[in-house]
Amino acid sequence: MTGSSWHAGCPVELDDLRLIRLTYWGFDRQAHRGKLVVHRRWAPKIARVFGKLYDARFPIRRMRLVDRYGADDTRSMRADNTSAFNCRYRDGVCCSWSQHAYGRAIDINPVENPYVGPWGVSPPNGADFVDRSPIRRGMLALHDRAWWAFHAIGWSWGGSWRWPTDYQHFSSTNR
Repeated sequence: MTGSSWHAGCPVELDDLRLIRLTYWGFDRQAHRGKLVVHRRWAPKIARVFGKLYDARFPIRRMRLVDRYGADDTRSMRADNTSAFNCRYRDGVCCSWSQHAYGRAIDINPVENPYVGPWGVSPPNGADFVDRSPIRRGMLALHDRAWWAFHAIGWSWGGSWRWPTDYQHFSSTNR
């Protein structure tokens, strides 16, 4: 992570982050191993949330550290990668840190749950999922099991935002 998703100047110290190894249910209906990095305060709770998602057989396309994509959020989203920590600015614009830069946000299945903003859909290959009806495999929805699992630990869903709408995003701060 050093020099990639974490670097000098990040708003959180490397020692405050934790790597959690998780088992998730894939779109192929098989168990897979994945990794997320989150703030140490949230690591045990996030592990329990993903345990609930696994028990519910909620499908996740892939779960790799964003470093695998050169810490490039756009590449990670385009690959439908579920990820958490990445020391980056909000929307790539200086100088407001993303909640991901603090280890207190997670994006799940970005293609099935795109970010919809004034400039369009991100990732672009998520355009077919902007229409949220019907809910298809891997999509997140208000009051579904994923929503309840995150809600139980006090995290909010970006799919509830009026504009922009970030269907993939859960965070501890509702930002």
